[in-house]
Amino acid sequence: MTDQDRDLRARLVAAGVELVTREGVHALGLREIARHAGVSHGAPRRYFATHRELLAAIAQHGFGKLTDSLAGADALVATSGTDARTRLAALARAYLAFAAANPGMFELMFRHDLLEGSGAELRRTTLPLFLTFAGLVAEVHPQRDDPTAATAVLWANLHGLAQLRAWGSLRLVTDGEDIDPLLRAALDAHLGPATR
Repeated sequence: MTDQDRDLRARLVAAGVELVTREGVHALGLREIARHAGVSHGAPRRYFATHRELLAAIAQHGFGKLTDSLAGADALVATSGTDARTRLAALARAYLAFAAANPGMFELMFRHDLLEGSGAELRRTTLPLFLTFAGLVAEVHPQRDDPTAATAVLWANLHGLAQLRAWGSLRLVTDGEDIDPLLRAALDAHLGPATR
C-alpha cells in the first residue's frame, strides 16, 4: 500500500469519525463518508472491501479513545495505592463519561450487527479492556475461579446504564441526571457491598 493509499484510508476514517461524532451512526453511509472526505463515491470501495470494514475502522478509532480514557482514569487512582474496587469504580465512571461525551461513536462501537465480519480486529482492540476489568474483579473476589461471567454481567450493567441515560430513560425513573447512586448500586450488586 502506498503512502497515498494510507492517507486516503486515514481520510475516510477521519471523515467517518467526524460524521458519527456530529450526526450519529445513521450518517455513516458510504456516499456521505466519501463526500465528507472530498473523494468520489466509489473511493471507499477501493480501500475497504465492504462498508462494514470501513465502519469497523471508524469504531476501532473509538475503541482507541475509550482505551485512552480508561487508562487515564486508572492511572490517576492506581498510583495512589487504591484497592481494586476503587479502581473498578474509576474505570466504570470513565466508561460512562466516554459514553455520555461520545454517544454516536459509543453506539457504533457496540453495533456488531453493523460491524459483522470485523470481529477479530475488534476483539483484539476490546479484549484488553475487558481483561483489565476481569483482573480487578478477580482481585475483589479472589475466591472465584473465573471472573469472566461476573465481569461480563458488570459490563452489561454499565453499558445498560450508559444507553438508558443516552435515551433519556434514566431521568424518567430517577428524576435526575446523577448516575453515581446507580453506579454504586451496580458495583454492590456485582461485587458485594463496599467495606468501609
